[in-house]
Amino acid sequence: MAIRNIREIGDPVLEKNCKEVKEITPRVQELIDDMFDTLYEADGVGLAAPQVGILKKIVVIDTTGDSPIVLINPRVLETSGEQTGYEGCLSVPGKTGQVTRPNYVKVLAYDENMESFELEGTELLARAIMHEMDHLEGHLYVEKVEGELQDIEDAEEE
Repeated sequence: MAIRNIREIGDPVLEKNCKEVKEITPRVQELIDDMFDTLYEADGVGLAAPQVGILKKIVVIDTTGDSPIVLINPRVLETSGEQTGYEGCLSVPGKTGQVTRPNYVKVLAYDENMESFELEGTELLARAIMHEMDHLEGHLYVEKVEGELQDIEDAEEE
């Protein structure tokens, strides 16, 4: 397991669509393990494979620090409600911005055994799921920011 370099805004890999995962190979499992190591080292909530330079539909999320979630080939089944709040991204260091996202989301995904499951999330988990899924389609949250990006320190003072 290793810490991988997180790609930052301006890197062309972050603008590309990802490919579906067909099977869990040792390399895919190593990627997932490395993604969690990288996520925890960076003190993040979620990380998508393109953020570490791999164009595969893999997302790791942990909103509490002890509830790791792996989403392989995730697909949104349902959303509802609305929440607006500050959002940041490991690929856009030091910045934050107001983004409106669904307050509830249900996704269909595969786990590390390639078994399908549904996951429902609200509030922070819903925001994290939608944010990371945007990465799989080559989009960054900065495209959805309402108003201006701010330095994180300035936003915390508000």
